Amino acid sequence: MPGEAWKKKGLPDLIKKLVKTYSDGKGINQLEGHDLPKQEVLFSCLDRLISIIFPGFNDEHPVTEANLSYHIGDLVNHIYIDLVDEVERALRYECKVKKCDHCDVRSRSEKAVVHLLDSLPRIRNTVKDDVQKAYDGDPAADSFDSIILSYPGIEAITIYRLAHELYIMKVPLIPRIWSERAHSRTGIDINPGANIGPRFFIDHGTGVVIGETCDIGHNVAIYQGVTLGALAPAKGQTLRGAKRHPTLEDDVIIYAGATILGGNTVIGKGAVIGGNVWLTDSVAPGTKVVMAKADLVFLQPGSRKGAKEKKAIRKGEFACPAKPLCEADGTIKHG
Repeated sequence: MPGEAWKKKGLPDLIKKLVKTYSDGKGINQLEGHDLPKQEVLFSCLDRLISIIFPGFNDEHPVTEANLSYHIGDLVNHIYIDLVDEVERALRYECKVKKCDHCDVRSRSEKAVVHLLDSLPRIRNTVKDDVQKAYDGDPAADSFDSIILSYPGIEAITIYRLAHELYIMKVPLIPRIWSERAHSRTGIDINPGANIGPRFFIDHGTGVVIGETCDIGHNVAIYQGVTLGALAPAKGQTLRGAKRHPTLEDDVIIYAGATILGGNTVIGKGAVIGGNVWLTDSVAPGTKVVMAKADLVFLQPGSRKGAKEKKAIRKGEFACPAKPLCEADGTIKHG
């Protein structure tokens, strides 16, 4: 049988070929004792942290005023025990990569986790402001509960705020693992290194990218497909540690599909950036930046898409199905 013959000859040959790829020095395998953090444990810790931020929403058992203290205490205890071990794994891995043999990784891991846990009251208050901003800014929102349970922007922002606390404590790997979990679930990519103020709202959210060195002020709203990115990614590692991403001051609004690039780009307080705008220059406070209105063409049913028809329609010679919304000369009011 072909399968049996392959097991005898083809399988050993395949194994030899695979093993050979592990010794080419290109670095996508972990051998010789690197003890990496475990994703399943990290995600369990993250879920517990989210349960502390939003008690009663996704817990296995009902949370009441009577059992709240016990419930929160149990969550914090489990997070501390599991997360200290995982942060220690991450720090130990970093020490091996950097060939550092003098770091007290256990002490550093305990300090990092205590910092995160001590930050939870502040994070909860900030997330309350984020939820309020979502409610204030979206007429489709009928309650805080619906926002917390269903809005991808709130999930992504909450996970960012948790991951950011470990990032500023210089914990490797774990902040990005958490933020990429949010990315995979929501389509929103927020680097944990970004600095984001309170009352931050991402509406819809799919395709949003916020880079590591972004600075975002208070009361900012952005929509789907917005990129806050770097201007020269081709330079790669040579830009590590530099300010590569834009700054958004307070009360800025960025509409869908806009791209804003560069570490020197500052969007001033109260500015509004329209949909699909591409910016690499700073914008003064209070400025509105929009694309030039598109030259829309309305083709009648059955007409050919020739130059003559297009020219005539632009001049308003054909009846437009949206005539009440159009000027006599064919200028479109509804853009």
